[in-house]
Amino acid sequence: MTHKKSPYPSCDIIEPCMAEENRSNKTLASRKRPVWLIILGILLIGVVVLFALYQVPAIHDRAYFYVTTLRSRIYYFFRPPAQSTFNPSQDSTPDASVAATLTALIPTPTATYTPEPTTGTTSEKTTAVSPTPSPTPIPASVQLEGVVQEYQRLNSCGPTNLALALRYWGWVGEQIDIEQVVKPRLEDLNVTPQEMVTYIQENTQQGAVLRFGGTVDLLKRLVAAGYPVLVERGYVNLDEEWKGWMGHYGVVDGYDDAKNAVHIPDTVNGNIWIDYDVLQKFWDEFSGTYLVIFPPEEREIVLELLGDHADPEYNLNYTLELFRDRSEKADRSEQYFAFYSVGELLVLKKDYVNAAEAFDNAFEVYGWLPVDDRPWRMLWYQVGPYEAYYYTGRYDDVVRLTYMTYTVASTPALPETFLWSGRANVALGNTQTAIFDFKRALQWHPGWPPAVAELKALGVEP
Repeated sequence: MTHKKSPYPSCDIIEPCMAEENRSNKTLASRKRPVWLIILGILLIGVVVLFALYQVPAIHDRAYFYVTTLRSRIYYFFRPPAQSTFNPSQDSTPDASVAATLTALIPTPTATYTPEPTTGTTSEKTTAVSPTPSPTPIPASVQLEGVVQEYQRLNSCGPTNLALALRYWGWVGEQIDIEQVVKPRLEDLNVTPQEMVTYIQENTQQGAVLRFGGTVDLLKRLVAAGYPVLVERGYVNLDEEWKGWMGHYGVVDGYDDAKNAVHIPDTVNGNIWIDYDVLQKFWDEFSGTYLVIFPPEEREIVLELLGDHADPEYNLNYTLELFRDRSEKADRSEQYFAFYSVGELLVLKKDYVNAAEAFDNAFEVYGWLPVDDRPWRMLWYQVGPYEAYYYTGRYDDVVRLTYMTYTVASTPALPETFLWSGRANVALGNTQTAIFDFKRALQWHPGWPPAVAELKALGVEP
């Protein structure tokens, strides 16, 4: 019989040659394996090095900005936030008699911020002040020295501007020192003016007054007397990464009538001049909120400069009527802010029934606005609607509104929103959901007393 020659060059029998080939493949694989292990080791070392570098504050801040920006762009591309609207549930609105009873029996909120000094000063309600501003002529231009511009970390607008204002009076510290108290996590999206006042009272030797309904004339009077003014205002960001309306703080440390503008050492845009009318427009979007810091011994000087507005109650009532009138006369683009301001001011007066009505009107106007013009971040900064709806028994509205607010944010770092969601869920009997909400609030603001108190009231250790 003719024997067919094997195609393998090293032998004529197929099976032994295949075995030899398998041995060769195993030998080759064993030689390749260390190469992959080396590559894997290099990758692991790279990850460890990158993690270590990320802990360096300067690198972390820059990296965090880019990571957050990328995440936000992706999130908002698939879920455009301005398309979400809130329609108050009229079914959950109590009738007038029930609402009046609820308002009369309102308990003291867990989180209470006192905008007036707590020690070492005389109550401003009883302090005798001049009923009219000082007649001293105001210069045509003033530029204070001592407010040094500084750029903020991401989400640190409030602490940075407060640091600028405090340093003017000799305070020694950094924006991060304030952050660690008022927002322990960098992601927390807002610090309120009330929280700033509390920080000043508890951590500095300075005095402070918080007021509403500010005007350019008042700014000029205070700055001319040597007092920088911290204002809260709206701001339209044109950068693609953070496009749209948002809240922003600024310290006014100068003005010039020739330029028709105020000077602000802005923590985002550097030293800038803002036209008087433009500033007033955006300032009114936050009820003209302003904070004046001063040495305690100069309190009477500041109160005299404020005139009638030295009295907090007068200031609140005056500003409320100002914005009530504006809500009736403003065009639709500004009517939302006017109604919202009315609601916020009524919440401060604990008139929750009328505050809820004002917020209902604001949300109705919001739905009429062009999508690109909607200030969808408003509830990051002012949470009056939660409080008004909660204290008028509209718990379902609180839950729906808080849910909309934190789901449209790419990073739901909104402790106040979770706090009110938790309170509403307690009222609705959803105890486990409420516990989850309060823990989420503490996730974004560790150790926050209001959330801690709510958990303890439910028998849960934070």
